[in-house]
Amino acid sequence: MSHRSRAAGVLVVAGAALLTSIGSVAVAQAAPTFPPSVAALFDSGSAAFGSSALAADAPRLASIDNFRDVAGTGPGYTGLAGLHVNKGVFYRANAMVPNDADMVTLTGLKLSTVFDLRSDDEVGKKPDVLPDGVTYTHLPIGAGDYTTVLSQIKSVDDSRAFMQEMNRQFVTGENARTQFGAMLTDMATATGPAVFHCTGGKDRTGWASYLLLSIAGVDPHTIMNDYLLTNEYTKDSIAKSLATLQSYFGDAAANMAPLVSVESSFLQAGIDQLTADYGTIDRYLTDGLGLSHQTILALKAKLLG
Repeated sequence: MSHRSRAAGVLVVAGAALLTSIGSVAVAQAAPTFPPSVAALFDSGSAAFGSSALAADAPRLASIDNFRDVAGTGPGYTGLAGLHVNKGVFYRANAMVPNDADMVTLTGLKLSTVFDLRSDDEVGKKPDVLPDGVTYTHLPIGAGDYTTVLSQIKSVDDSRAFMQEMNRQFVTGENARTQFGAMLTDMATATGPAVFHCTGGKDRTGWASYLLLSIAGVDPHTIMNDYLLTNEYTKDSIAKSLATLQSYFGDAAANMAPLVSVESSFLQAGIDQLTADYGTIDRYLTDGLGLSHQTILALKAKLLG
């Protein structure tokens, strides 16, 4: 394909990692043991560079239901100087455990690199299964102690507060900043299409997508709408998760709904923390994540050039 030149919610219960994409936060308190049926609830996720005008939309994958192109669909999101973000360059996803049909589709994308943001524990429970020849890079960002969190949730506001704090820690957490910085630095020199993911593809992955789209100059409203697409892409998985929680927790499961989805206040909490600590996205990228100006320019060129 030609490359035209141009100018954080899921739960780990009873020893199983609560497998949505979230940052590392734990609430210290003894927690009950829950049945395996609840613990397993979140265990399933349900190319040369090309110009946006020519690249196909990312395929919808049944077994990796939050797989999508960072650039969006159609011509791609509009970025700096009215340029469209290149499609087929960076993909975002939930856990990369494809069924046979989706493996064929992934192979056809000619991926070069997969960046896995899950914790060691999450990876151990559900390792990636990738097409031959794809480079695997593990950059763990902790997922928190969800067994404990479950025992703390007494209201919807409790769940929202927990998710908001996850996103703040993408800014304040030293490990999170180190790993996001390492991923973006490696992305700048990747030789082909790359995928980044966590378990649910919504919080750690959502923050990384926010950073890439911000580097490309996509407007904040569009970035927020893209973040909220998780609720559409994974609606069947969310409904199944909530039904299972309902079967165990009864009416109290409604209080946990924010943990298995996304809301604008989650991402906004991280953005507000970034503004408070660094003032601008550029300073966060350089002072917080340690990116060089050359790396940022290289990412802009990949996203828009």
